[in-house]
Amino acid sequence: MHLVELVFQATEQLATKKLKISTAESCTGGLIASLLTELPGSSSWFERGFVTYSNLAKVEMLDVDEGLINTRGAVSKEVAEAMALGALSHSAADLSLAVTGVAGPSGGSVEKPVGTVWLAWAMKNRPVQSVHCHFQDVSRQIFRQLVSARALEGVIRLLG
Repeated sequence: MHLVELVFQATEQLATKKLKISTAESCTGGLIASLLTELPGSSSWFERGFVTYSNLAKVEMLDVDEGLINTRGAVSKEVAEAMALGALSHSAADLSLAVTGVAGPSGGSVEKPVGTVWLAWAMKNRPVQSVHCHFQDVSRQIFRQLVSARALEGVIRLLG
């Protein structure tokens, strides 16, 4: 599905259910928050966005445990889930999404190559959901768009 269609679907579900979302973004650098606020009326569904590109930002803004980052790595299921929970607890949102990954073209490792991403969604009184994806051989720009699309698909599924 096209990114614009995903934005429409996600925001329509949020508005219909009278829910607000917060975002915690690392590798997308605020793109998801930007997409969610493109449409008029976004203040009814968008609560706030955290751009936590650095590990320090994850710790300071979202209360991600520094030890967790040191042991599991910033690009991990555990950190993505902690980011989603942090975005939820540091906002008045009903649900949150978080993304952390390696956009490239450098910075990858054998264990976490360029294109690796973890996404997580948290909602009050529900277990955190997370997923691992790998987008191979794409530009940084396309990577950010693909991650944003996957994050919005998760919101649609969570609310569907």
